[in-house]
Amino acid sequence: MATVTALVPRQSAELSTDRHDPRDDWPEEARNLADHLTEFYGDADPLPPIAGGWVARQKSRHTRRAYVRTFKAWEQYARKSKIHPLQAKLPLADAYAKHLAKTPTRNGRPPAETTQAQALAAAGSFYTYAARLQAVDTDPFAAVNRPYVDPDYSPTEGLTEAEMDRLIETAKQWAPRSYALVVLLYLTGARIDEILALGASQLGYDRGHRTLPLRQKGGKRRPAPVPPIALDALLAYLGERTDGPLFTTESGRRWSQPEVWKHLRVLARRAGIPQAASIKPHTLRHQFITDSLADPNTKLQDVQDAVSHSDPRTTQRYNRRRGLLDNHPAYALAARLGERLEKETS
Repeated sequence: MATVTALVPRQSAELSTDRHDPRDDWPEEARNLADHLTEFYGDADPLPPIAGGWVARQKSRHTRRAYVRTFKAWEQYARKSKIHPLQAKLPLADAYAKHLAKTPTRNGRPPAETTQAQALAAAGSFYTYAARLQAVDTDPFAAVNRPYVDPDYSPTEGLTEAEMDRLIETAKQWAPRSYALVVLLYLTGARIDEILALGASQLGYDRGHRTLPLRQKGGKRRPAPVPPIALDALLAYLGERTDGPLFTTESGRRWSQPEVWKHLRVLARRAGIPQAASIKPHTLRHQFITDSLADPNTKLQDVQDAVSHSDPRTTQRYNRRRGLLDNHPAYALAARLGERLEKETS
Protein backbone atom coordinates (compact mmCIF):
# COMPACT_ATOMS: atom_id res chain seq x y z
CA MET A 1 0.00 0.00 0.00
CA ALA A 2 1.36 3.38 -0.95
CA THR A 3 2.09 5.94 1.71
CA VAL A 4 -0.25 8.91 1.61
CA THR A 5 1.25 12.33 2.16
CA ALA A 6 -0.98 14.23 4.55
CA LEU A 7 -1.83 17.85 4.00
CA VAL A 8 0.43 20.42 5.60
CA PRO A 9 -0.32 20.67 9.34
CA ARG A 10 -1.85 23.90 10.51
CA GLN A 11 0.79 26.44 11.42
CA SER A 12 0.96 28.97 14.19
CA ALA A 13 0.02 32.56 13.49
CA GLU A 14 3.70 33.52 13.24
CA LEU A 15 4.45 30.94 10.52
CA SER A 16 1.23 31.00 8.51
CA THR A 17 2.11 34.01 6.33
CA ASP A 18 4.36 32.08 3.94
CA ARG A 19 2.52 28.76 3.80
CA HIS A 20 -1.06 28.09 2.67
CA ASP A 21 -3.11 25.30 4.20
CA PRO A 22 -5.45 23.83 1.54
CA ARG A 23 -7.93 22.90 4.26
CA ASP A 24 -8.75 26.57 4.60
CA ASP A 25 -10.50 26.25 1.22
CA TRP A 26 -12.62 23.31 2.34
CA PRO A 27 -16.28 23.69 3.30
CA GLU A 28 -16.92 23.90 7.01
CA GLU A 29 -18.20 20.33 7.24
CA ALA A 30 -14.96 18.93 5.79
CA ARG A 31 -12.75 20.98 8.13
CA ASN A 32 -14.80 19.97 11.15
CA LEU A 33 -14.57 16.27 10.27
CA ALA A 34 -10.81 16.46 9.75
CA ASP A 35 -10.36 18.27 13.08
CA HIS A 36 -12.60 15.71 14.81
CA LEU A 37 -10.54 12.80 13.46
CA THR A 38 -7.24 14.51 14.30
CA GLU A 39 -8.23 14.39 17.97
CA PHE A 40 -8.07 10.59 17.80
CA TYR A 41 -5.41 9.94 15.14
CA GLY A 42 -3.09 12.94 15.35
CA ASP A 43 -1.68 15.25 12.66
CA ALA A 44 0.57 12.62 11.09
CA ASP A 45 -2.15 10.09 10.32
CA PRO A 46 -3.53 10.18 6.74
CA LEU A 47 -7.15 9.49 7.77
CA PRO A 48 -8.18 13.05 8.78
CA PRO A 49 -7.06 14.77 5.55
CA ILE A 50 -8.39 11.93 3.37
CA ALA A 51 -11.81 11.97 5.05
CA GLY A 52 -11.91 15.76 4.97
CA GLY A 53 -10.94 15.85 1.30
CA TRP A 54 -13.63 13.28 0.51
CA VAL A 55 -16.33 15.35 2.21
CA ALA A 56 -15.04 18.54 0.59
CA ARG A 57 -15.66 17.01 -2.87
CA GLN A 58 -19.40 16.70 -2.29
CA LYS A 59 -21.38 19.39 -4.09
CA SER A 60 -24.24 20.07 -1.70
CA ARG A 61 -24.18 20.97 1.97
CA HIS A 62 -26.93 18.42 2.56
CA THR A 63 -24.74 15.60 1.19
CA ARG A 64 -21.67 16.79 3.10
CA ARG A 65 -23.56 16.81 6.38
CA ALA A 66 -25.02 13.37 5.72
CA TYR A 67 -21.60 11.95 4.82
CA VAL A 68 -20.00 13.41 7.93
CA ARG A 69 -22.71 11.92 10.12
CA THR A 70 -22.52 8.45 8.57
CA PHE A 71 -18.71 8.40 8.45
CA LYS A 72 -18.41 9.34 12.11
CA ALA A 73 -20.62 6.36 13.01
CA TRP A 74 -18.49 3.98 10.92
CA GLU A 75 -15.19 5.38 12.18
CA GLN A 76 -16.32 5.07 15.80
CA TYR A 77 -17.35 1.46 15.21
CA ALA A 78 -13.98 0.65 13.65
CA ARG A 79 -12.06 2.43 16.42
CA LYS A 80 -13.98 0.60 19.14
CA SER A 81 -13.12 -2.62 17.30
CA LYS A 82 -9.41 -1.64 17.52
CA ILE A 83 -9.11 -1.47 13.73
CA HIS A 84 -7.92 1.60 11.84
CA PRO A 85 -10.53 2.55 9.19
CA LEU A 86 -7.87 2.47 6.45
CA GLN A 87 -7.04 -1.11 7.44
CA ALA A 88 -10.64 -2.35 7.58
CA LYS A 89 -11.53 -5.50 5.62
CA LEU A 90 -14.74 -7.18 4.51
CA PRO A 91 -15.46 -9.01 7.82
CA LEU A 92 -15.55 -5.73 9.74
CA ALA A 93 -17.69 -4.06 7.06
CA ASP A 94 -20.09 -7.04 7.18
CA ALA A 95 -20.30 -6.79 10.95
CA TYR A 96 -20.97 -3.06 10.73
CA ALA A 97 -23.84 -3.65 8.29
CA LYS A 98 -25.44 -6.02 10.81
CA HIS A 99 -24.79 -3.49 13.57
CA LEU A 100 -26.60 -0.80 11.56
CA ALA A 101 -29.61 -3.03 10.98
CA LYS A 102 -30.24 -3.54 14.70
CA THR A 103 -29.21 -0.21 16.22
CA PRO A 104 -32.28 1.85 17.31
CA THR A 105 -32.67 5.36 15.96
CA ARG A 106 -34.19 8.34 17.78
CA ASN A 107 -37.67 6.87 17.48
CA GLY A 108 -36.56 3.66 19.18
CA ARG A 109 -36.86 1.56 16.02
CA PRO A 110 -34.08 0.20 13.78
CA PRO A 111 -33.26 2.41 10.77
CA ALA A 112 -35.22 1.95 7.57
CA GLU A 113 -33.66 -0.11 4.80
CA THR A 114 -33.09 3.08 2.79
CA THR A 115 -31.17 4.63 5.70
CA GLN A 116 -29.01 1.53 6.04
CA ALA A 117 -28.34 1.44 2.30
CA GLN A 118 -27.39 5.13 2.28
CA ALA A 119 -24.95 4.66 5.18
CA LEU A 120 -23.26 1.71 3.44
CA ALA A 121 -23.13 3.61 0.15
CA ALA A 122 -21.51 6.59 1.89
CA ALA A 123 -18.85 4.34 3.41
CA GLY A 124 -18.20 2.82 -0.01
CA SER A 125 -17.86 6.30 -1.49
CA PHE A 126 -15.17 7.12 1.08
CA TYR A 127 -13.15 4.01 0.20
CA THR A 128 -13.49 4.69 -3.53
CA TYR A 129 -11.92 8.09 -2.88
CA ALA A 130 -9.25 6.60 -0.60
CA ALA A 131 -8.38 4.01 -3.26
CA ARG A 132 -7.83 6.78 -5.81
CA LEU A 133 -5.28 8.23 -3.40
CA GLN A 134 -3.73 4.75 -3.02
CA ALA A 135 -4.46 4.85 0.71
CA VAL A 136 -6.29 1.50 0.56
CA ASP A 137 -6.09 -1.47 -1.78
CA THR A 138 -9.80 -2.29 -1.89
CA ASP A 139 -13.18 -1.07 -0.70
CA PRO A 140 -14.23 -3.31 2.23
CA PHE A 141 -17.87 -2.38 1.59
CA ALA A 142 -17.88 -3.39 -2.07
CA ALA A 143 -19.04 -6.94 -1.33
CA VAL A 144 -21.27 -6.16 1.67
CA ASN A 145 -24.85 -7.34 1.16
CA ARG A 146 -27.09 -4.29 0.88
CA PRO A 147 -30.60 -4.33 2.37
CA TYR A 148 -33.37 -4.65 -0.17
CA VAL A 149 -34.97 -1.29 -0.88
CA ASP A 150 -38.42 -1.47 -2.43
CA PRO A 151 -38.48 1.21 -5.16
CA ASP A 152 -42.26 1.52 -4.78
CA TYR A 153 -42.28 2.04 -1.00
CA SER A 154 -42.17 5.32 0.90
CA PRO A 155 -41.79 5.16 4.70
CA THR A 156 -43.17 8.68 5.18
CA GLU A 157 -46.54 8.66 6.94
CA GLY A 158 -49.07 10.79 5.09
CA LEU A 159 -51.86 13.06 6.29
CA THR A 160 -55.44 13.42 5.18
CA GLU A 161 -56.51 16.74 3.69
CA ALA A 162 -58.42 17.50 6.88
CA GLU A 163 -55.32 16.81 8.99
CA MET A 164 -53.19 18.98 6.71
CA ASP A 165 -55.72 21.80 7.01
CA ARG A 166 -55.72 21.50 10.81
CA LEU A 167 -51.92 21.64 10.89
CA ILE A 168 -51.89 24.77 8.73
CA GLU A 169 -54.60 26.44 10.82
CA THR A 170 -52.75 25.58 14.03
CA ALA A 171 -49.54 27.06 12.64
CA LYS A 172 -51.43 30.21 11.62
CA GLN A 173 -52.77 30.66 15.13
CA TRP A 174 -49.41 29.90 16.71
CA ALA A 175 -47.18 32.53 15.07
CA PRO A 176 -46.49 34.19 11.69
CA ARG A 177 -43.18 32.31 11.41
CA SER A 178 -44.87 28.95 11.97
CA TYR A 179 -47.57 29.67 9.41
CA ALA A 180 -45.11 30.90 6.80
CA LEU A 181 -42.90 27.83 7.18
CA VAL A 182 -45.70 25.25 7.05
CA VAL A 183 -47.48 26.70 4.00
CA LEU A 184 -44.18 27.29 2.20
CA LEU A 185 -43.08 23.68 2.70
CA TYR A 186 -46.49 22.33 1.72
CA LEU A 187 -47.08 24.51 -1.34
CA THR A 188 -43.56 24.30 -2.81
CA GLY A 189 -42.60 20.70 -1.97
CA ALA A 190 -39.15 21.93 -0.95
CA ARG A 191 -36.84 20.05 1.40
CA ILE A 192 -36.37 21.68 4.77
CA ASP A 193 -32.63 22.27 4.27
CA GLU A 194 -33.39 24.07 0.99
CA ILE A 195 -35.76 26.46 2.75
CA LEU A 196 -33.60 27.09 5.82
CA ALA A 197 -30.55 27.86 3.66
CA LEU A 198 -32.31 30.82 2.04
CA GLY A 199 -31.88 34.48 2.89
CA ALA A 200 -34.63 37.07 3.14
CA SER A 201 -33.08 39.00 0.25
CA GLN A 202 -33.54 36.02 -2.09
CA LEU A 203 -37.27 36.44 -2.49
CA GLY A 204 -37.30 37.33 -6.16
CA TYR A 205 -39.51 38.05 -9.17
CA ASP A 206 -39.51 36.26 -12.52
CA ARG A 207 -42.05 36.60 -15.34
CA GLY A 208 -44.90 37.51 -13.03
CA HIS A 209 -43.97 34.97 -10.35
CA ARG A 210 -42.56 35.59 -6.90
CA THR A 211 -39.79 33.03 -6.52
CA LEU A 212 -37.24 31.48 -4.17
CA PRO A 213 -33.98 30.00 -5.57
CA LEU A 214 -33.72 26.49 -4.14
CA ARG A 215 -30.36 24.74 -4.00
CA GLN A 216 -31.15 21.04 -4.36
CA LYS A 217 -29.30 17.75 -4.08
CA GLY A 218 -26.23 17.52 -6.24
CA GLY A 219 -25.91 21.31 -6.33
CA LYS A 220 -28.81 21.74 -8.76
CA ARG A 221 -30.61 25.06 -8.66
CA ARG A 222 -34.21 25.79 -9.55
CA PRO A 223 -36.51 28.74 -8.92
CA ALA A 224 -39.61 27.71 -7.00
CA PRO A 225 -42.73 29.84 -7.44
CA VAL A 226 -44.24 31.10 -4.20
CA PRO A 227 -48.06 30.85 -4.48
CA PRO A 228 -50.11 33.82 -3.22
CA ILE A 229 -51.13 32.16 0.07
CA ALA A 230 -47.51 31.30 0.88
CA LEU A 231 -46.34 34.73 -0.29
CA ASP A 232 -48.83 36.54 1.96
CA ALA A 233 -47.78 34.40 4.92
CA LEU A 234 -44.08 34.97 4.21
CA LEU A 235 -44.41 38.73 3.80
CA ALA A 236 -46.48 38.96 6.98
CA TYR A 237 -43.71 37.14 8.82
CA LEU A 238 -40.81 39.12 7.31
CA GLY A 239 -42.43 42.52 7.71
CA GLU A 240 -39.85 45.14 6.75
CA ARG A 241 -36.91 42.74 7.03
CA THR A 242 -35.03 42.22 3.76
CA ASP A 243 -31.73 40.71 4.92
CA GLY A 244 -30.42 37.92 7.09
CA PRO A 245 -31.69 34.32 7.07
CA LEU A 246 -35.19 33.79 5.71
CA PHE A 247 -36.25 32.01 8.89
CA THR A 248 -34.66 33.04 12.17
CA THR A 249 -34.94 32.46 15.88
CA GLU A 250 -35.94 35.28 18.21
CA SER A 251 -32.25 36.14 18.62
CA GLY A 252 -31.81 36.50 14.84
CA ARG A 253 -29.92 33.25 14.40
CA ARG A 254 -30.78 31.00 11.45
CA TRP A 255 -33.48 28.50 12.42
CA SER A 256 -31.95 25.01 12.57
CA GLN A 257 -33.39 21.74 11.32
CA PRO A 258 -33.60 20.09 14.78
CA GLU A 259 -35.50 23.12 16.06
CA VAL A 260 -37.93 22.95 13.14
CA TRP A 261 -38.50 19.21 13.66
CA LYS A 262 -39.31 19.81 17.33
CA HIS A 263 -41.58 22.77 16.59
CA LEU A 264 -43.47 20.92 13.87
CA ARG A 265 -44.26 18.11 16.30
CA VAL A 266 -45.52 20.63 18.85
CA LEU A 267 -47.86 22.03 16.17
CA ALA A 268 -48.95 18.53 15.17
CA ARG A 269 -49.84 17.62 18.75
CA ARG A 270 -51.80 20.84 19.12
CA ALA A 271 -53.59 20.04 15.83
CA GLY A 272 -54.51 16.54 17.03
CA ILE A 273 -52.49 14.73 14.35
CA PRO A 274 -52.37 11.00 15.25
CA GLN A 275 -48.71 10.57 14.20
CA ALA A 276 -47.58 13.84 15.82
CA ALA A 277 -44.63 12.11 17.53
CA SER A 278 -43.14 11.04 14.19
CA ILE A 279 -44.11 13.89 11.87
CA LYS A 280 -41.21 15.63 10.16
CA PRO A 281 -40.68 18.37 7.57
CA HIS A 282 -40.46 15.73 4.83
CA THR A 283 -44.10 14.88 5.62
CA LEU A 284 -45.09 18.19 4.03
CA ARG A 285 -43.06 17.41 0.91
CA HIS A 286 -44.82 14.04 0.84
CA GLN A 287 -48.18 15.84 1.04
CA PHE A 288 -47.23 18.22 -1.78
CA ILE A 289 -46.58 15.24 -4.05
CA THR A 290 -49.58 13.11 -3.13
CA ASP A 291 -52.07 15.98 -3.01
CA SER A 292 -50.78 17.35 -6.32
CA LEU A 293 -51.08 13.95 -8.01
CA ALA A 294 -54.61 13.57 -6.64
CA ASP A 295 -55.64 16.36 -9.02
CA PRO A 296 -56.47 14.73 -12.39
CA ASN A 297 -55.35 17.90 -14.19
CA THR A 298 -51.84 17.74 -12.72
CA LYS A 299 -49.26 15.79 -14.74
CA LEU A 300 -46.79 13.42 -13.13
CA GLN A 301 -43.98 15.04 -15.13
CA ASP A 302 -44.79 18.46 -13.67
CA VAL A 303 -44.72 17.15 -10.11
CA GLN A 304 -41.49 15.24 -10.81
CA ASP A 305 -39.87 18.42 -12.13
CA ALA A 306 -41.14 20.45 -9.17
CA VAL A 307 -39.48 18.18 -6.62
CA SER A 308 -36.43 17.47 -8.81
CA HIS A 309 -36.74 13.69 -8.95
CA SER A 310 -34.58 12.15 -11.65
CA ASP A 311 -36.84 9.09 -11.89
CA PRO A 312 -40.65 9.35 -12.15
CA ARG A 313 -40.93 6.13 -10.10
CA THR A 314 -39.55 8.04 -7.13
CA THR A 315 -42.36 10.58 -7.45
CA GLN A 316 -45.03 7.98 -8.08
CA ARG A 317 -44.18 5.86 -5.05
CA TYR A 318 -45.39 8.66 -2.76
CA ASN A 319 -48.75 8.50 -4.47
CA ARG A 320 -48.78 4.70 -4.59
CA ARG A 321 -48.53 4.47 -0.79
CA ARG A 322 -51.81 6.34 -0.43
CA GLY A 323 -53.43 4.20 -3.13
CA LEU A 324 -52.32 1.01 -1.41
CA LEU A 325 -54.14 2.13 1.73
CA ASP A 326 -57.19 3.89 0.29
CA ASN A 327 -57.90 1.14 -2.22
CA HIS A 328 -56.92 -1.85 -0.10
CA PRO A 329 -59.39 -4.75 -0.54
CA ALA A 330 -59.54 -5.15 3.25
CA TYR A 331 -62.12 -2.35 3.41
CA ALA A 332 -64.49 -3.95 0.91
CA LEU A 333 -64.05 -7.32 2.60
CA ALA A 334 -64.74 -5.80 6.01
CA ALA A 335 -67.89 -4.13 4.67
CA ARG A 336 -69.26 -7.46 3.39
CA LEU A 337 -68.36 -9.12 6.70
CA GLY A 338 -70.22 -6.40 8.55
CA GLU A 339 -73.30 -6.94 6.39
CA ARG A 340 -73.23 -10.69 7.06
CA LEU A 341 -72.84 -10.26 10.79
CA GLU A 342 -75.67 -7.72 10.84
CA LYS A 343 -77.98 -10.20 9.08
CA GLU A 344 -77.10 -12.95 11.54
CA THR A 345 -77.97 -10.80 14.55
CA SER A 346 -81.18 -9.35 13.09
